[in-house]
Amino acid sequence: MVARIILFSFFLLGINTALAQVQFEDVTIANDSTSYKPIDPLTPAKAAFYSAVIPGLGQVYNKKYWKVPIVYGGLAIGYYFYNDNNKKYKEFRNIYKRRLEGYTDDRYFGVYSDAVLINAQRTFERNRDISTAVMIGFYVLNIIDANVDAHLMQFNVNDNLSLAPDFSRNEIDYKYNIGITLNYRF
Repeated sequence: MVARIILFSFFLLGINTALAQVQFEDVTIANDSTSYKPIDPLTPAKAAFYSAVIPGLGQVYNKKYWKVPIVYGGLAIGYYFYNDNNKKYKEFRNIYKRRLEGYTDDRYFGVYSDAVLINAQRTFERNRDISTAVMIGFYVLNIIDANVDAHLMQFNVNDNLSLAPDFSRNEIDYKYNIGITLNYRF
């Protein structure tokens, strides 16, 4: 019997609190200050693919047009030095081959010895390989830049969130404290 009375009293208290809730019809909720843009998860992959097919196209896709001349400038510089070093490497290699065959009619005969020609071949070959690495590096950086830039375009960055350096003086020993403050405005 006591258990029924306790159960009945909890039932009455539950009904009482349920009826105590008031519903407001004219409640206005403030809109969020940030605008919502749908996020396309394939955007970074598209940008990277476009840059892999045609260098600079991923930057155009991300609307970062100012990066395209940097990409083509880096590739052009790498190609220029590759071409120049390859020509000089082939020139010194052919001169050395002709000397081994017994010809003495090259323009460096009497000026450069065979050891100098071998050293020049190795130097220009190494520089050619470095130029190739620079071109491949710019190509890969082009793809990575397009991918990362497309990822970062999807982040909400507004003035309500800021990160700033903070310089304050300690009141105990009067030394300056240096730090970073993270501020969020509502």
